[in-house]
Amino acid sequence: MSWDEDGTPHPLALRRTGRSELEPDRLPEIRELEVLGWEPAPEDLRWVFLPYMWPPAARTWIPDRSTHWAVDTSLDGHGHITGVECAPLAEPDLHDLDQETDAALAGLGLPPRPRGRLWLLRPVGPFATVGAVLDHLDALAAQHAVEAGPSTALLALARTELAALSAPDTP
Repeated sequence: MSWDEDGTPHPLALRRTGRSELEPDRLPEIRELEVLGWEPAPEDLRWVFLPYMWPPAARTWIPDRSTHWAVDTSLDGHGHITGVECAPLAEPDLHDLDQETDAALAGLGLPPRPRGRLWLLRPVGPFATVGAVLDHLDALAAQHAVEAGPSTALLALARTELAALSAPDTP
């Protein structure tokens, strides 16, 4: 299990450089990798640990050259939108998002994620999508009365099941 600290990004990511005004899921390299069967790792905090323990052959990353946007919406007294302003999320706000992720990982006994990466996963086992793998993990968690939030119990369950799903004799 690791964050692949010394690893290199997916080769398709090397064709593009520089900051993009696009959000992470709209980056061309994300779209290209999706065509090849890769899916962005879930952003839900309960699955914050997945890229760390996902089977290495079924995970990759690309440099995060995206922009995260803050949207400010103005409403009138009747709840009608009177204005919308978008601005890149300020550096302190981005840092706060990283701190929340790092705190959740620390609570699970895991090291912080390397900065500046977007993680992509491929489904493992007999599942056609990462979402189907997560549904399977959710069903197992419910069977074993494991809470739905990020917890050491969910981490252990996911670690064991992902190892079993990625074993060579798994159908």
